[in-house]
Amino acid sequence: MTQHVIVKQIPVGSFQVMTYLVVCPQTRESVIIDPAGDEEELFALIQSEEARIKYILNTHAHADHTLGNAKLKHLLSAPVCMHETDDQFFSDRSIQEMSLKELGLPGPDSADIRLKDKDVLKVGMLGVEVIHTPGHTPGSVCYLIHWHLFTCDTLFVGAAGRTDLIGGSLETLIESLEKLIGLPKETVVWPGHDYGTSPSSTIGREMEENPYITDFILD
Repeated sequence: MTQHVIVKQIPVGSFQVMTYLVVCPQTRESVIIDPAGDEEELFALIQSEEARIKYILNTHAHADHTLGNAKLKHLLSAPVCMHETDDQFFSDRSIQEMSLKELGLPGPDSADIRLKDKDVLKVGMLGVEVIHTPGHTPGSVCYLIHWHLFTCDTLFVGAAGRTDLIGGSLETLIESLEKLIGLPKETVVWPGHDYGTSPSSTIGREMEENPYITDFILD
């Protein structure tokens, strides 16, 4: 049977952010999601997979998830993409200063491509759908690629992202989670950190076990 998508999950940097390399097996066109540092390691993986990176995708603008943007952009000659709301929100100097105090890291440069909800990026034979899921940050997104959902800090295995940082909102995050559970239950969930009992999950499992869903939405 033809393999539809190749997913490589790599814990990166001191924050152990999950960076993802997603490859179209037919064409080797690819995306890298949330390059969070360790750029040489990521570049070596990209080369070993014979992957041709078309886009560098950020799920949100927090510095721990964007540390590798600049160097990989230089190495790969690929544009950095982010939702328009986060790109604009975190470009404000006062917001940058507050985020620096919270995270201890400087924020990213401006994105090359500003994304919107429901945008679809073509990567080889794959379609990368942008799902705007604010709450962790105003412009947080998830990327849906052939029943693989890259949720980053919106949805963890058994938990959800922080809402106490600048721009966060628990009420908004719950609304975003309610949107996600409308996806098929077999959709694979790939989070931004390995905080749960396993490094990945499914929408169906999270509907049964995740208190942010069972208690706030389904109760």
